[in-house]
Amino acid sequence: MPRDNIILQCSECKNRNYVTTKNKKKTTGRLEFSKFCRFCRKHKPHKETK
Repeated sequence: MPRDNIILQCSECKNRNYVTTKNKKKTTGRLEFSKFCRFCRKHKPHKETK
């Protein structure tokens, strides 16, 4: 199965807030989305963790 679950972490408070999937064969780099962090209560960049 080429799609794997990944965890997105807030770049400011370092809390792990979101889980999504990614195609490892087509997207080799790390994902980064602007998502709402309920701990910071703001929209912040969320990056893929290991």
